[in-house]
Amino acid sequence: MHELAVCQGLLREVQAVARAHQADRVLGVTVRVGPLSGIEPDLLESAFPLASAGTNAAQAYLVIERAAVRVRCLICARESEVPSTRLLCAHCGEWRVELLSGAELLLTRVELTRSADA
Repeated sequence: MHELAVCQGLLREVQAVARAHQADRVLGVTVRVGPLSGIEPDLLESAFPLASAGTNAAQAYLVIERAAVRVRCLICARESEVPSTRLLCAHCGEWRVELLSGAELLLTRVELTRSADA
């Protein structure tokens, strides 16, 4: 389950954000996961409590936003949302497309808190 290693890397970034903002605790983390990212969202969600144990994100919630697969056709230049198993232009059927989204794993939001003393 490589999602545990992904969560550990994600939490390193979250910890860096928390330090930069002098936060005591991480309340929540939001990520966007595309179907072509190689990440299984349900496994990522299961791995998060294990990876965050013993950190200031141990009680944090995790929100996973699922990104759509979007392509731009290199022939007709139109954009479309397509199934992850059929990377063809939805308008003209062309196979020469540029992937715009769907392969990402993005940290989009970190909710923090700090003590009144800070």
